[in-house]
This record gives sequence, structure tokens and C-alpha cells, in this order.
Amino acid sequence: MFGALGAMVLVATVAGPVGAGPATAAGSPGADPLADLHGGTFTGRLSTAREHPDPPWAARPLAPRPGAVRPGAERPGAERHGAAEARGVAVAGSRAAEAGVDWRPCAAEERLPEPVRCGTVTVPVDYRNPDGDTLDLTVSRLAATGDQQDRQGPLLYNPGGPGGSGMNFPLYSLVLGGTWKKLNTAYDLVGFAPRGVGRSAPLSCQDPKEYWQAPNPSPREPSEEFKRQKNAEAARYAEGCAQRQGDRLGHSTTADNARDLDVLRAALGSDRLSYLGVSYGTYIGSVYATFFPERVRRLVLDSVVDPDPAKIWYGSNLAQSLAFEDRWSDWKIWVAGHHDVYGLGRTEAEVQRSFDAVRDELEREPANGEVGPRELLESYLDTGYSDEVWARRAYELAEFRKGNRKPLVGTARRDPRRAVAAENSSAVYTSTQCGDAPWPRNWSRWDRDNTELARKAPFETWENAWLNLPCAYWQGEQREPVEVGTAPGELPPVLLLAATGDAATPYEGALEVRRRLPGSVLVTERDAGSHGLSGGPNSCVNTHLEGYLLEGTVPDGDTDCEGRPSPEPVYGEVQRRALPGAGDEPRPAVAGR
Repeated sequence: MFGALGAMVLVATVAGPVGAGPATAAGSPGADPLADLHGGTFTGRLSTAREHPDPPWAARPLAPRPGAVRPGAERPGAERHGAAEARGVAVAGSRAAEAGVDWRPCAAEERLPEPVRCGTVTVPVDYRNPDGDTLDLTVSRLAATGDQQDRQGPLLYNPGGPGGSGMNFPLYSLVLGGTWKKLNTAYDLVGFAPRGVGRSAPLSCQDPKEYWQAPNPSPREPSEEFKRQKNAEAARYAEGCAQRQGDRLGHSTTADNARDLDVLRAALGSDRLSYLGVSYGTYIGSVYATFFPERVRRLVLDSVVDPDPAKIWYGSNLAQSLAFEDRWSDWKIWVAGHHDVYGLGRTEAEVQRSFDAVRDELEREPANGEVGPRELLESYLDTGYSDEVWARRAYELAEFRKGNRKPLVGTARRDPRRAVAAENSSAVYTSTQCGDAPWPRNWSRWDRDNTELARKAPFETWENAWLNLPCAYWQGEQREPVEVGTAPGELPPVLLLAATGDAATPYEGALEVRRRLPGSVLVTERDAGSHGLSGGPNSCVNTHLEGYLLEGTVPDGDTDCEGRPSPEPVYGEVQRRALPGAGDEPRPAVAGR
């Protein structure tokens, strides 16, 4: 569960501080359609900034896969991602370079006013067959504003997901200013909607109205009957993906996204790529660096996904659930410290009881017939992405407890206008994560791992499991994860940004990428947990970001930035300056089937 847009600055706060062959069709709920692809229990030690005793599912390491290449080993480019795929990228890139991008005013549905311009870039559906079916990626651009001699070409951006669109990236300079405006003096700010997202040949797995229906239950301790129901829903959802996507089902992987990035580079007329990826966008960037190290100019990976193949993606989601529990605890401790403002309890346990009382009330009677326990959890998951929502969520909970349901319902309700975007984001997320790697096919393993994890991390463990469960019933190809890594000297310096308490992408991911990409430098925001640091309120982080992208400089070694101050305990509505269309994007959520 990676937020479709992460916590990148989509809004700025005005008041106060913003593989295997195709599987057979799934059988009855809870059945074992295929043998467990990994065997045994989940492996690899998963920890966050805090120490947790190793749970049983972290006990045994996976055996190295046959033919696995160690990170950093010398490999010709074609061997890194397949000779046929490498040829396909070369063919598609040559065609894209010749065609360029026909920049025109943006379509009305993009909500991107002048001077932002839009266009499309054509890529193959299957890079093994570049002369076969194609799809068009939508792209947006705000031209650099500085003197011609100071311009450094395009800076491409991906905000995360899978399933997030970067089309509004050019507005960061116009609306948010600050670091983004400085970068825009030297760079064309180029956003794009990855394959399957938005208007880039959108994917779908389910009728949007059905997907977005509410209210929904979310039992703390799901019964066996509820588990059977969720398995059945997951199998139907996987079947829907197969039926609606047809031949495209196996072509929404991270490797495909990385190859698309190189075709975009060629279409923009650049010999080398300058790229800023956030959250899932960092995994695209890591894979790109593995496939095309000689084509990297500047590479910023912000809030870094752990690319260890043993964790992609089943293990990553277990680690994420554990990390979100820590961040949820941070919010409760902060709220308890401001009991005089919110009245929700003087201790973490008392705040949890206040939250549970609202959850229980919504289970008995959903608010306005549209907000139940799952919708409540979706809205409070935001507290793990950014502490800039902490005051708002505390205020909404306090008001609900006083009998005023309007603020909480306004945030948590599923706006019907967002149904199509939310379902599309879910379809891309599922198609990418299920296709990127093998997943356990045996429900007993999911049940065992998540039951054990939920004892330590009850906040979002089960909802995260339900979100990903279609991968147990996936009918498309599930490939082996890319073995991210380059040899020393292959890459120019790479800038990594990470917060020690990040829940969506635990800090260990940045350490793993630093190991796998020699020459990378890590800037750490200490004692902080917001997700997406670029252009945010930490001036130290922004100084390093600007120095790297504008001057090509990095610290002599890994360096720390002091964490941002705790948010102010504002009580009431907080005015926000939003990017156009931001309200229509699916927020980071545990929204599932």
C-alpha cells in the first residue's frame, strides 16, 4: 500500500506550518490455486526507525533465486532487462526522438492552464514487440524561465503510486513556488501520467461505482466468514482485471515504467535523464538506473522503496503495516500532549480509546449512511504520510465526539466525483504490484502472517492485506523482481532523501538503495516521519536538493538534517491552497475491494 500520490506537497497549508507463467483461475474462497511460490513464511528482517522483536514471519531467509545476479555485478545493458526488451527500447526511443512532442494547450480535464503545455509520447505495450500495439503517454511541461545559457533541459517527475499521475508537476512552480520555482529557472518541469494512469490508456478492473461504494466494514479481528468473503472479493477483482485488460494484463510492471521513462527522455531530446521520483517513483528510478546507468544525468530518489527482491512486494507491505503503527503512535502521542486543545485523552491509550469509540459508533450506524469504519481508517491513514494533517484529524475526531459529524464526514466520505480516478488508481496499483513479482498463492500464509502482524500493528494491517489480496489470485504473468544494482563508477552521484520515521517507505529502503547504487549519497531528516521531503518545509533538505539539481553538488558523504518542528495544535478548519484538480485525486488510502 503505497499512496497514489504519497504526501508530496499537493496542498500548501496557509494557516500555520503543507516470472512465473499465468495462473489458472481462482477457485473457491480460501483455496490454494497454486503452490506457495515462496515456500515457508515471509523472510527478511523488517524494522523501522524503532526496534521490534522479529515476528515469526521474519524468521527464515529466502534462498537465492537460481541465476540471481548480485547487485553491482558487471552486466551488459541487454542482460539487465532482456535482449528483446533492450532492442524494443532502442526502437521505440529512436521513433520517439524523431517524432518529438507536439506541445499544445492541455485538455480541459487536465486542469492545467497556460503557460503549461501538454502532449503525448507513444510507447509499445510490449517492449519485446515494438512493432506491435502501442499506447500514448500524456505529458505536461512548464518551460524553464531562466536565461537560455543557464537551462539544463527537462526534469521528469513521478509522485508515486503505483497509480499516481505527475501531470500537475508543472504547477508546483506556479502555485507552490519556493524550491520548485528555483528549479524551474533551470529546468523544464515535465510531468507525465504513467501507462494505465489517467488519460494514458487508462486501466480498469471494476465498475467505478461498485468499487467506490460505501459505507464499508473493517473488523478489528476479522472472522473466518469475513476472511472467506474478502478472498472471494479478491478473486473477483483479479478476474475483472483479466477480463477488462486482456492482452495488456502483463504489461504494467515497474520494468515497463522504467523503459517508458527512457522513451520519454528520447522524445524530449535529452541524451541523459534528469529525474525526481517520490515513493514508488523511487523504485522506477532505481530500476532505470539499473537498466540505463549510462543515461543518468541527475537522479533524486525521495522516500525510498526498498528494492530487495525478497521484499517486492509481499514483504514490503508487511513492513509498511508495521511502520504505519509506529507513525500512528506518534500522532496519538502528539494529540495526548495537546489534551487541553482537543480533549481526546492525556495518554496515547486514552486517545486510542477515543478513536475506537468513534469506530465502534460508525460500525453500529455509519455517519450519513456513507462513512463506516473503513472510510474512517482511510482518512486517518493520512496521519502516517504527513504531520501537516495531524491537527486537522485531531479536530475532526474531537468534533465528532462532541456531536458535530460534519468535519469528519466531509473528509472521510467517498465523493462520487472521484470514483473513476480512484478505481483507475487501484487498477494500476494492483496490476503493477501483482505483475512485478510472485506472491503467495496459499491463503493460509497470508492469514498466518497478517494475524501475527496485527497483534503488533493493528491499525492498518488487515486493510493492507485486503488491498493486496488479488495478487494471490492473479491471472497474468508474475515476473521475478528486477535485481537493482550497478557497479562502482557506472552512475554519476545519486541523491537519496529519507526521513527516519517514514511509514510508507521505511528508512531501511534508503539504506538498501545506497548499498546497491554505489556513489549515492543519503540526506536524512532525523526524528521526522513525513513522506515526500522535496520542496517541503525543511530548508536543510531543500538546500541539498537545489545544490544537486542546479549545481550537480552532493555532500561529501551521508548527511543529516534536523527534523522539522512538531505541528501547531490548531483547532478548527485550516485553509489550504490546493493545486487544481488535487481534490479529484485518490488520496493515500486503504481503499479496497
